[in-house]
Amino acid sequence: MTTISPERIDAILSRQEDLQGQMATGDLAPDKFVELSKEYAELEPVAETAKELRRLREELAALAEMLADPEMKEMAEAEAEELKAAIPEAERALAVKLLPRDSADERPAVLEVRAGTGGDEAALFAGDLLRMYQRYAEEQGWGFELMSASASDAGGYKEAVVNVKGKGVFAKLKFESGVHRVQRVPATESGGRIHTSAATVAVLPEPEEVDVSIDENDLRIDVYRSSGPGGQSVNTTDSAVRITHIPTGLVVTQQDEKSQHKNREKAMKVLRARLYEHQRAIVDAERSGARKSMVGSGDRSERIRTYNFPQGRVTDHRINLTLHQLPQILEGPGLEELVTALIAEDEAERLAHIEE
Repeated sequence: MTTISPERIDAILSRQEDLQGQMATGDLAPDKFVELSKEYAELEPVAETAKELRRLREELAALAEMLADPEMKEMAEAEAEELKAAIPEAERALAVKLLPRDSADERPAVLEVRAGTGGDEAALFAGDLLRMYQRYAEEQGWGFELMSASASDAGGYKEAVVNVKGKGVFAKLKFESGVHRVQRVPATESGGRIHTSAATVAVLPEPEEVDVSIDENDLRIDVYRSSGPGGQSVNTTDSAVRITHIPTGLVVTQQDEKSQHKNREKAMKVLRARLYEHQRAIVDAERSGARKSMVGSGDRSERIRTYNFPQGRVTDHRINLTLHQLPQILEGPGLEELVTALIAEDEAERLAHIEE
């Protein structure tokens, strides 16, 4: 662990005081006050951790005199051991808070779930995953809006796109991107054989208007009549919308709303999120070169997790973590343990990279 210098702590606390002073003047322009308030809110937890580390170090230094006193030595040694054990933990906590943050971490997210290999069983599993995320979102106090869905004839979903609203959504869900595999006996399987199928999850940070500039001339917009399962007509007007972003080849379709305008609005929201992620991926590749984070790659073709029903276990292959809590995880609340472990692994890896 890299030791954080007293000068670094002083600089953090000095900046906090400076921000307090500027905001207390009362003569700032509204946009400047908002800017400073945002910085202060982000700095406050860092400053509190820095203060705690400084306190522990000062207490350890103060024990030097007591250690020289024969009558106080035994008590001082015990206290010093406690402080020596606490300081590395406080240093690590501060180092984690000082790690460069993903600018999208605090954003809402667009969550896409698609059935992969496995036919009807894959669609049922995609539905299971969607319900898992919905229940997890409810536990977190987030909003969960189904933007588009293509239901399977046998149940579940061929594809579903959801807008998850709340603070810090992307930070907690971003490691869910990838291939999720299920091993279970389908309800239609009379021989009791275990089948393996898969669903793909993509989590995209929701961009703000200023993040992505879309030239209307780069779009091809097609309208057509929406249809339900099996091609059954569910709308007699051309309300369904397909938008193609010509430069990247990205295609978004939307037909859930009866209004063409609403379908276009939702499709543009998804397209904006995909373009934003596309731009972020290019920037990340340029910054990191060949280095690939263990849990942060977001590669949708990478198998990240297996849900094994016969054994009641869930295994995340990126961090070699197996939990025998499959029902609790699919019910939503149990997912938090996986999310927390993935975030901790990512922090540990980034800390190790800084210290190399």
